[in-house]
Amino acid sequence: MKVEIKEWHGVATWHWAASLSSGDELCGICRVPFEGTCPNCKYPGDGCPLVLGETCTHNFHLHCILKWLEQESSKGLCPMCRQRFTAKVIEGVGSREELAELERIVAQRRAESEQAVVDEFEPFEE
Repeated sequence: MKVEIKEWHGVATWHWAASLSSGDELCGICRVPFEGTCPNCKYPGDGCPLVLGETCTHNFHLHCILKWLEQESSKGLCPMCRQRFTAKVIEGVGSREELAELERIVAQRRAESEQAVVDEFEPFEE
């Protein structure tokens, strides 16, 4: 018996390996699956990368966590557990510029938060 293939249509699916390892399947901010796009993007994948928290291990779309951290009220904290947010750098995920912007915003919010604490206390006069 001889089989001749006349036409073939390939179908594929993908997922972020990091989202499977942590058990999270949805972005903690926009509540959209990581394989989907955040509200700011048209296409999933490299254009809408995943960011992992280094200390808290929560995962977010890059653009979602950037928007969160740009808010003054975020104070550079994770929106899920309120620990200081530090992104884990994963080779090949996100551009260097985007990750540098994320770190800059986190550092700025931390500095503002620390300054607010200092400003809260009045000097003690004896």
